[in-house]
Amino acid sequence: MVTALQENQVALIRSTVRDFADRYIRPYVRKWDEEQHFPIEIMHQLGELGVLGMLVPETYGGTGLGYQEYVAAIVELSKVDGAIGLSMAAHNSLCTNHILLFGNEEQKQTYLPRLATGEWIGAWGLTEPNTGSDAGNMRTVATQQPDGSWLLNGAKNFITHGKSGHVAVVIARTGEPNTPRNATAFIVERNTAGFAAGKKEDKLGMRASETAEMIFQDCHIPDGQRLGETGDGFVQALKVLDGGRISIAALSLGIAQGAYEAALQYAKERQQFGQPIASFQGISFKLADMATEIDAAQLLIERAADLKNAGRPVTKESAMAKLFASEVAVRVANDAVQVFGGYGYIKDFPVEKFYRDAKLCTIGEGTSEIQKLVISRQILK
Repeated sequence: MVTALQENQVALIRSTVRDFADRYIRPYVRKWDEEQHFPIEIMHQLGELGVLGMLVPETYGGTGLGYQEYVAAIVELSKVDGAIGLSMAAHNSLCTNHILLFGNEEQKQTYLPRLATGEWIGAWGLTEPNTGSDAGNMRTVATQQPDGSWLLNGAKNFITHGKSGHVAVVIARTGEPNTPRNATAFIVERNTAGFAAGKKEDKLGMRASETAEMIFQDCHIPDGQRLGETGDGFVQALKVLDGGRISIAALSLGIAQGAYEAALQYAKERQQFGQPIASFQGISFKLADMATEIDAAQLLIERAADLKNAGRPVTKESAMAKLFASEVAVRVANDAVQVFGGYGYIKDFPVEKFYRDAKLCTIGEGTSEIQKLVISRQILK
């Protein structure tokens, strides 16, 4: 359960991030979206604000907070621009958290302070062009050399910050395809020879969050850049994704809240037949459904965050939160467009962008179908 102190911390985080988003993000949302511009300067400012190392202990330059505070920050960013919420979540939950959970002391001392303060932006590479959820069959291969170092060859796609990230955690196959313990995680710095950025994707939504390929061609990696034991990469990735799904659930919640608040305000102001459209049952019932589903999603996320803070297993609960919240985001954004009518289809109004952004939440970090697979395995085992 959340204590009074945590409630105060969450309230402070929420207020601080809301003010930041209103001042530094809201005025540029449409411009960044249309230009598909990744505002890396905003990421650096978020680092200075302390939200790029929220889960990192103070000894490594972070703020040492918990998942409730972390969720609050993602929600407030995503209510304004889901793309910025996505980048913040990916930086924290994937790259930074992987090093925090599985790095040795030297690796933590080297990378966490730079990531937590926003000096460096992180990327995380698991997905490949031909192996999305079929990670055991990945084609990116790391081959150990006689001197103990590794030679990395292959490509990753759909990678947040794949072009602009300063450092990436990359999971590569180190064994035969579809065999146990056949993948290993490595830390790869951007300036490493043989590491290059590929195509930047032209996306439907989340356009201000950079998504690009990472290409490795005879990329030489010292063994000291290996994270954990050889063969532990996929096991590590699953544990990282347990927390990552909470962040995508929070991203979904923020988008849903942003769309709902816009629709609620519009319904109160828009006049038809001499009265606000909110007074019509067809609209008021939509708003009631939206509010109810948002509250239910928030409760699922809070439960998962509490379990994560307590160090308890969270695989089922984080998958449930991600599944439900992401689908709620899509439904709420769709209904918000409907409330706005024709204006909901126009870029001058915010719900058009919420509608486009929401869909990614049902795909990224495991599709809704994968979440159902994870949940079903947990309840049937």
